[in-house]
Amino acid sequence: MRFGFVGDIVGKVGRGQVARYVKEAKQNYNLDFVVANGENASHGFGLGLKSIQELQDSGVDIFTGGNHTWDKREIVAFLGIENSNVLRPHNYPQGVVGSGLYRGAINNERFAVVNLMGHFGMPQCDNAFICANATIDALQNEGIKNIIVDFHAEATSEKRAMFMMLKGKIAAIFGTHTHIGTDDLEIFDGTFGVSDVGMSGARESVIGMECKEPIERFLTGIPSRLSVPESSGIPTLFQMIVCEICDGKCVEAFKLKAVDNGELEKTLVAK
Repeated sequence: MRFGFVGDIVGKVGRGQVARYVKEAKQNYNLDFVVANGENASHGFGLGLKSIQELQDSGVDIFTGGNHTWDKREIVAFLGIENSNVLRPHNYPQGVVGSGLYRGAINNERFAVVNLMGHFGMPQCDNAFICANATIDALQNEGIKNIIVDFHAEATSEKRAMFMMLKGKIAAIFGTHTHIGTDDLEIFDGTFGVSDVGMSGARESVIGMECKEPIERFLTGIPSRLSVPESSGIPTLFQMIVCEICDGKCVEAFKLKAVDNGELEKTLVAK
Protein backbone atom coordinates (compact mmCIF):
# COMPACT_ATOMS: atom_id res chain seq x y z
CA MET A 1 0.00 0.00 0.00
CA ARG A 2 1.51 3.31 -1.09
CA PHE A 3 0.07 6.72 -0.34
CA GLY A 4 0.93 10.41 -0.55
CA PHE A 5 0.42 13.05 2.13
CA VAL A 6 0.15 16.71 1.12
CA GLY A 7 0.77 19.29 3.85
CA ASP A 8 -1.31 22.42 4.42
CA ILE A 9 -2.83 23.64 1.12
CA VAL A 10 -2.98 27.44 1.23
CA GLY A 11 -5.56 29.22 -0.92
CA LYS A 12 -6.04 29.24 -4.67
CA VAL A 13 -2.29 29.06 -5.28
CA GLY A 14 -2.05 25.89 -3.18
CA ARG A 15 -5.04 24.32 -4.91
CA GLY A 16 -3.37 25.08 -8.22
CA GLN A 17 -0.26 23.27 -7.07
CA VAL A 18 -2.32 20.24 -6.10
CA ALA A 19 -3.98 20.26 -9.53
CA ARG A 20 -0.57 20.53 -11.16
CA TYR A 21 1.17 17.70 -9.30
CA VAL A 22 -1.03 15.20 -7.44
CA LYS A 23 -2.22 13.17 -10.41
CA GLU A 24 1.33 13.12 -11.76
CA ALA A 25 2.60 11.83 -8.42
CA LYS A 26 -0.15 9.21 -8.27
CA GLN A 27 0.82 7.90 -11.69
CA ASN A 28 4.61 8.13 -11.41
CA TYR A 29 4.84 6.70 -7.87
CA ASN A 30 1.90 4.25 -8.01
CA LEU A 31 0.02 5.87 -5.14
CA ASP A 32 -3.11 4.10 -3.92
CA PHE A 33 -4.57 7.17 -2.20
CA VAL A 34 -3.69 10.74 -1.24
CA VAL A 35 -4.37 12.52 2.07
CA ALA A 36 -4.17 16.31 2.26
CA ASN A 37 -4.58 18.85 5.03
CA GLY A 38 -7.21 21.20 3.61
CA GLU A 39 -7.99 23.59 6.46
CA ASN A 40 -6.40 26.57 4.65
CA ALA A 41 -7.49 25.66 1.13
CA SER A 42 -10.33 28.20 0.75
CA HIS A 43 -8.84 31.73 0.71
CA GLY A 44 -6.41 30.61 3.43
CA PHE A 45 -9.12 30.05 6.04
CA GLY A 46 -11.17 26.86 6.11
CA LEU A 47 -12.26 24.34 3.49
CA GLY A 48 -15.36 25.18 1.47
CA LEU A 49 -17.49 22.77 -0.55
CA LYS A 50 -16.26 24.09 -3.92
CA SER A 51 -12.68 23.60 -2.80
CA ILE A 52 -13.45 20.04 -1.69
CA GLN A 53 -14.80 19.20 -5.14
CA GLU A 54 -11.90 20.94 -6.90
CA LEU A 55 -9.30 19.10 -4.83
CA GLN A 56 -11.06 15.76 -5.25
CA ASP A 57 -11.01 16.31 -9.01
CA SER A 58 -7.26 16.98 -8.64
CA GLY A 59 -6.69 13.61 -6.97
CA VAL A 60 -7.09 14.13 -3.21
CA ASP A 61 -8.98 11.26 -1.55
CA ILE A 62 -9.07 12.21 2.15
CA PHE A 63 -8.98 15.63 3.85
CA THR A 64 -7.67 16.39 7.32
CA GLY A 65 -8.20 19.59 9.29
CA GLY A 66 -7.17 21.56 12.34
CA ASN A 67 -7.90 24.84 14.09
CA HIS A 68 -9.32 26.42 10.90
CA THR A 69 -11.75 23.56 10.27
CA TRP A 70 -14.73 25.68 11.31
CA ASP A 71 -13.91 28.81 9.30
CA LYS A 72 -16.29 27.75 6.49
CA ARG A 73 -19.47 26.70 8.25
CA GLU A 74 -20.84 25.04 5.12
CA ILE A 75 -18.45 22.17 5.81
CA VAL A 76 -20.53 21.03 8.79
CA ALA A 77 -22.87 19.06 6.52
CA PHE A 78 -19.91 17.17 5.08
CA LEU A 79 -18.48 16.45 8.52
CA GLY A 80 -21.74 14.84 9.61
CA ILE A 81 -21.62 12.10 6.96
CA GLU A 82 -20.78 8.66 8.36
CA ASN A 83 -17.14 7.80 7.63
CA SER A 84 -16.77 11.09 5.79
CA ASN A 85 -13.52 11.63 3.89
CA VAL A 86 -13.43 15.15 5.38
CA LEU A 87 -12.04 15.01 8.92
CA ARG A 88 -11.72 17.38 11.85
CA PRO A 89 -9.41 16.76 14.83
CA HIS A 90 -10.63 13.67 16.66
CA ASN A 91 -9.91 15.13 20.09
CA TYR A 92 -12.60 17.82 19.90
CA PRO A 93 -15.01 17.25 22.80
CA GLN A 94 -17.65 14.56 22.58
CA GLY A 95 -20.78 15.80 20.82
CA VAL A 96 -18.99 18.04 18.31
CA VAL A 97 -20.16 17.21 14.79
CA GLY A 98 -17.86 15.11 12.64
CA SER A 99 -14.99 12.76 13.28
CA GLY A 100 -11.23 12.62 13.05
CA LEU A 101 -11.24 9.01 11.93
CA TYR A 102 -11.58 7.55 8.44
CA ARG A 103 -11.62 3.81 7.69
CA GLY A 104 -10.94 2.53 4.19
CA ALA A 105 -9.57 -0.41 2.21
CA ILE A 106 -7.23 -0.87 -0.75
CA ASN A 107 -7.43 -4.26 -2.47
CA ASN A 108 -9.17 -5.65 0.62
CA GLU A 109 -6.39 -4.35 2.87
CA ARG A 110 -7.86 -2.11 5.56
CA PHE A 111 -6.38 1.20 6.68
CA ALA A 112 -7.32 4.15 8.87
CA VAL A 113 -6.51 7.86 8.90
CA VAL A 114 -6.59 9.68 12.26
CA ASN A 115 -6.60 13.48 12.60
CA LEU A 116 -5.48 14.98 15.94
CA MET A 117 -4.74 18.52 17.15
CA GLY A 118 -2.10 19.66 19.63
CA HIS A 119 -2.51 21.93 22.65
CA PHE A 120 0.10 24.70 22.55
CA GLY A 121 -1.43 27.78 20.92
CA MET A 122 -4.52 25.86 19.80
CA PRO A 123 -8.25 25.91 20.67
CA GLN A 124 -9.37 23.98 23.74
CA CYS A 125 -9.63 20.26 23.00
CA ASP A 126 -9.43 16.97 24.85
CA ASN A 127 -6.01 15.48 25.55
CA ALA A 128 -4.53 14.49 22.16
CA PHE A 129 -2.21 11.87 23.63
CA ILE A 130 -4.95 10.05 25.55
CA CYS A 131 -7.22 10.26 22.49
CA ALA A 132 -4.45 8.87 20.26
CA ASN A 133 -3.85 5.85 22.48
CA ALA A 134 -7.55 5.06 22.85
CA THR A 135 -8.27 5.47 19.13
CA ILE A 136 -5.33 3.37 17.97
CA ASP A 137 -6.07 0.62 20.51
CA ALA A 138 -9.65 0.49 19.23
CA LEU A 139 -8.54 0.31 15.59
CA GLN A 140 -6.08 -2.46 16.33
CA ASN A 141 -8.80 -4.37 18.17
CA GLU A 142 -10.80 -4.13 14.93
CA GLY A 143 -7.89 -5.74 13.12
CA ILE A 144 -6.74 -2.56 11.36
CA LYS A 145 -2.93 -2.44 11.25
CA ASN A 146 -2.32 0.24 8.63
CA ILE A 147 -2.82 3.48 10.57
CA ILE A 148 -1.60 6.97 9.65
CA VAL A 149 -1.96 10.13 11.76
CA ASP A 150 -2.06 13.85 10.91
CA PHE A 151 -1.00 15.64 14.10
CA HIS A 152 -1.88 19.30 13.60
CA ALA A 153 0.24 21.06 16.19
CA GLU A 154 2.35 24.17 16.75
CA ALA A 155 5.11 22.82 18.99
CA THR A 156 7.74 20.47 17.61
CA SER A 157 8.10 19.04 21.12
CA GLU A 158 4.47 17.90 21.04
CA LYS A 159 4.96 16.37 17.60
CA ARG A 160 8.13 14.56 18.65
CA ALA A 161 6.55 13.29 21.86
CA MET A 162 3.57 11.94 19.92
CA PHE A 163 5.89 10.22 17.44
CA MET A 164 7.92 8.62 20.21
CA MET A 165 4.78 7.45 22.00
CA LEU A 166 3.26 5.91 18.87
CA LYS A 167 6.36 4.47 17.18
CA GLY A 168 5.99 0.77 16.59
CA LYS A 169 2.19 1.06 16.89
CA ILE A 170 1.25 2.89 13.68
CA ALA A 171 2.60 3.20 10.14
CA ALA A 172 3.13 6.96 9.93
CA ILE A 173 2.61 10.29 11.69
CA PHE A 174 2.72 13.61 9.83
CA GLY A 175 3.10 16.99 11.49
CA THR A 176 1.09 19.84 9.97
CA HIS A 177 0.08 23.43 10.88
CA THR A 178 3.37 25.37 10.89
CA HIS A 179 3.59 25.31 7.05
CA ILE A 180 7.41 25.13 7.12
CA GLY A 181 8.71 21.80 5.86
CA THR A 182 11.27 20.09 8.11
CA ASP A 183 14.06 17.70 7.12
CA ASP A 184 13.69 15.26 10.04
CA LEU A 185 12.11 12.43 8.05
CA GLU A 186 12.62 9.22 10.00
CA ILE A 187 11.48 5.60 10.13
CA PHE A 188 11.73 4.28 13.69
CA ASP A 189 10.43 0.84 14.73
CA GLY A 190 8.46 0.69 11.49
CA THR A 191 6.82 4.11 12.00
CA PHE A 192 7.48 7.08 9.73
CA GLY A 193 7.53 10.56 11.27
CA VAL A 194 8.17 14.16 10.23
CA SER A 195 7.67 17.32 12.31
CA ASP A 196 6.03 19.21 9.45
CA VAL A 197 5.32 18.18 5.87
CA GLY A 198 5.31 21.81 4.74
CA MET A 199 2.70 23.80 2.85
CA SER A 200 1.75 23.97 -0.81
CA GLY A 201 1.09 27.52 -1.97
CA ALA A 202 2.84 30.84 -2.56
CA ARG A 203 6.57 30.51 -1.90
CA GLU A 204 7.38 34.22 -1.60
CA SER A 205 5.08 34.69 1.39
CA VAL A 206 4.75 34.35 5.15
CA ILE A 207 3.45 30.79 5.55
CA GLY A 208 1.39 31.21 2.38
CA MET A 209 0.05 34.70 3.13
CA GLU A 210 0.88 38.10 1.64
CA CYS A 211 3.97 39.46 3.42
CA LYS A 212 2.82 43.01 4.19
CA GLU A 213 0.25 42.28 6.90
CA PRO A 214 2.31 39.80 8.95
CA ILE A 215 5.31 42.14 8.89
CA GLU A 216 3.11 45.03 10.10
CA ARG A 217 1.79 42.82 12.90
CA PHE A 218 5.32 42.12 14.08
CA LEU A 219 6.34 45.78 13.82
CA THR A 220 3.31 47.29 15.54
CA GLY A 221 1.49 44.55 17.43
CA ILE A 222 -1.73 45.67 15.73
CA PRO A 223 -3.75 42.85 14.09
CA SER A 224 -4.67 43.10 10.43
CA ARG A 225 -6.49 40.86 7.99
CA LEU A 226 -4.29 38.27 6.31
CA SER A 227 -4.74 37.42 2.65
CA VAL A 228 -3.41 34.85 0.20
CA PRO A 229 -1.49 36.07 -2.86
CA GLU A 230 -3.73 35.68 -5.90
CA SER A 231 -1.71 37.12 -8.78
CA SER A 232 -0.56 34.81 -11.56
CA GLY A 233 3.09 34.04 -12.16
CA ILE A 234 4.14 34.26 -8.49
CA PRO A 235 6.75 31.88 -7.01
CA THR A 236 5.12 28.62 -5.92
CA LEU A 237 5.82 25.54 -3.83
CA PHE A 238 4.41 22.00 -3.71
CA GLN A 239 5.34 19.45 -1.02
CA MET A 240 4.27 15.83 -0.51
CA ILE A 241 5.50 12.85 1.50
CA VAL A 242 5.24 9.39 -0.08
CA CYS A 243 5.10 6.34 2.20
CA GLU A 244 4.89 2.65 1.47
CA ILE A 245 3.20 0.50 4.12
CA CYS A 246 3.47 -3.25 4.48
CA ASP A 247 1.57 -5.09 7.22
CA GLY A 248 1.18 -1.97 9.34
CA LYS A 249 4.80 -0.84 9.03
CA CYS A 250 6.38 1.89 6.91
CA VAL A 251 9.10 0.32 4.75
CA GLU A 252 9.95 3.33 2.57
CA ALA A 253 9.33 7.09 2.71
CA PHE A 254 10.57 10.14 0.84
CA LYS A 255 9.65 13.73 0.10
CA LEU A 256 8.55 15.12 -3.26
CA LYS A 257 8.93 18.83 -3.90
CA ALA A 258 8.39 21.21 -6.80
CA VAL A 259 9.39 24.88 -6.91
CA ASP A 260 7.95 27.48 -9.29
CA ASN A 261 6.03 24.86 -11.30
CA GLY A 262 9.23 23.01 -12.09
CA GLU A 263 9.78 19.28 -12.13
CA LEU A 264 8.55 17.15 -9.22
CA GLU A 265 11.73 15.98 -7.51
CA LYS A 266 12.60 13.57 -4.71
CA THR A 267 14.41 15.76 -2.18
CA LEU A 268 14.64 13.86 1.13
CA VAL A 269 14.59 10.16 2.00
CA ALA A 270 13.68 8.80 5.44
CA LYS A 271 16.46 6.83 7.11
